Order: sequence, then C-alpha cells, then structure tokens
Amino acid sequence: MPKKVAVILSGCGVKDGAEIHEAACALLAIKKAGADYVCYAPNKPQHDVVDHLKSAPTGERRNVLVESARIARGDIRDLASFKVSECDALVIPGGFGSAKNLSDYAFKGAGATPDPGFAAAVKAMHAAGKPVGAICITPAVVAVVFRGTGVSPTLTIGTDPGTAADIEAMGSRHVECPPTDCVVDEANKIVSTPAYMSAAHIGEVYEGVCKLVKEVLRLA
Repeated sequence: MPKKVAVILSGCGVKDGAEIHEAACALLAIKKAGADYVCYAPNKPQHDVVDHLKSAPTGERRNVLVESARIARGDIRDLASFKVSECDALVIPGGFGSAKNLSDYAFKGAGATPDPGFAAAVKAMHAAGKPVGAICITPAVVAVVFRGTGVSPTLTIGTDPGTAADIEAMGSRHVECPPTDCVVDEANKIVSTPAYMSAAHIGEVYEGVCKLVKEVLRLA
C-alpha cells in the first residue's frame, strides 16, 4: 500500500494563508514519490484577508478550511478529525497563514502560541515516531509547538537571522540551508526546507520540497 501523507493547509494565498506554490509543489512531490496525500485545515476564521494585488487587508472574514479547499480542490478534512493512525507522515506548507492561522507567530514571535488542533497533530505525530516535514516559515511554528516540552528539534528557515534567533530562543536549533536543500533531524524525524523564505523562484522551491518529501518518506 502507498504511504499516506497528511498535509495541513492554512488558507489560500501567501499573505494570509498557505503559500500556493509550496502547497502545490508538496502535493505533486508526494504523488511523484509514489505516496498518497490527504489534506487537512482548521475549521475556524482566518486571522485576516489580504488583497494580494495591493498587499492590504480587505476587512473580509473567511474560513481557513473553506479557503484551503481551493488548493485541495474540495477534497479536504477538518483538522479536528485528524488521527495519527490514518497517516504515515505529515507535511506542512508555508505561507503567512502558518504564522497567522496555525499559530500567532506572525505577531508574537518567540512568545507565540500554536493553534491547539495544529499543536495536537504535530505532537501526536512526534509521539508516534512518525515524521513531520515543515516548509518555509512553518519550522518556526513547529518550534512554537515544542517550546517548553523538552523536545529540541533541529530546523531551518534558510538564513533569515531574526527568525533563526526566534527558533533558538524557543529551545530549538537552527541550521542555515539553501532553498534547494533540506535539513533532516534524524532523532526527532523532522525535516525542514526554506522554500520562499529564501528561494528566488518556484524551481528552487520544488527542488527543496522534493528533497524534503523524499526524506520524510524515508523516515516513515
């Protein structure tokens, strides 16, 4: 049977949800590697809605699950229904939705709090010894999840000094990495890649995400 990868989305669009290129690259890489995926998202209002043409908030109210369904072509589940027994691995695309809707890292930095459902899913995967792949800004959100738990994963968001400092301040370890590669924490089974934290174009994103997916499936 093909391995099954849960993919947690955080909306639709880099400025207020999941980064669409990163999400599509992850889904494609999973399928090309011979695995299957199932998408999840929290069923709650997203923090804000941003006009991506003007980079300005619109004042609208939208739902994270409903918006994420755009990327998943409607085939998506409420994160509240997530069960570790139903998947072999977890992958989380980036985008500011990860820092706004899966946590409040975008506003509170190293003092952030994760979304409870998201934190429960990540912690459950770790406890079960199943791998987690974090893309772009999501390694910082993974650091939020594990802050104060005694788990100190090794992560990368590329080379951004401010975000790297936050990761270290939360008790995780940061390693610099180009967007075309990934960092593997063998002990904790956590893989991360910088993607658009430093990538110049989608080709670099896809290369790094493909490596991340390969390592995640190797650890599964």
